[in-house]
Amino acid sequence: MLPTRSILTGASRGLGRALALSLARPGARLVLVARGADALDAVAVAARARGADVLAISADQGELSGLDGVAARALDFLGTPELLVLNASTLGAVPMPRLLDSSDDVLERTFRVNAVGPLALVRRLAPAMVLAGRGHVVGISSDAAVEAYPTWGPYGGSKAALDHLLAVLAAELDGSGVSVHAFDPGEMATDMHRDALPDADPATLRDPSDVAIALLAALDDPGPVRRSLGGAA
Repeated sequence: MLPTRSILTGASRGLGRALALSLARPGARLVLVARGADALDAVAVAARARGADVLAISADQGELSGLDGVAARALDFLGTPELLVLNASTLGAVPMPRLLDSSDDVLERTFRVNAVGPLALVRRLAPAMVLAGRGHVVGISSDAAVEAYPTWGPYGGSKAALDHLLAVLAAELDGSGVSVHAFDPGEMATDMHRDALPDADPATLRDPSDVAIALLAALDDPGPVRRSLGGAA
């Protein structure tokens, strides 16, 4: 059964948008978070057209000072969340440089957006799930978290950090009724993928809508915290 009260970051495009539209239906309540207000509002309109109640919050996951407000608004709108998807992320500098050429600012910002910010949201939102004894926390991983690709250091390192944080969270929440997942979606036809690999053949990439369906279907499947959703890796 699909969750009815969900929070999605990075909801204005790509997988986040696809998940929002997959979850949108009469009776569903969605909190959609992203930096780009115009694109986010367009997704909110599309989700409302499918019958969902939607709260759109324009916010940057990497700006930690604003996350208390994001969490408070989300909890006030939803009550207890059933699903939290930590989808927002950044590649860092584009084109992506070698580690020795990466600036301190880019490294710090990439880890803040991709690992520190998501954990900060979890710390503010997951306690309500634990009190209710149910829910799902989902991080979006990457094969760059486990493979050493040249120039992918800041992104891959931050995703590896997120994976490990979620694995620790899963161990700490074992038996609570709250499941924790780090899903690797494979290569998708998204703006982020085009930024990273502009010469990639679009025909070889997965449709984010197909990945969204696979992700939602996997929520209740037992298994390790970090899993691939299949398709191209």
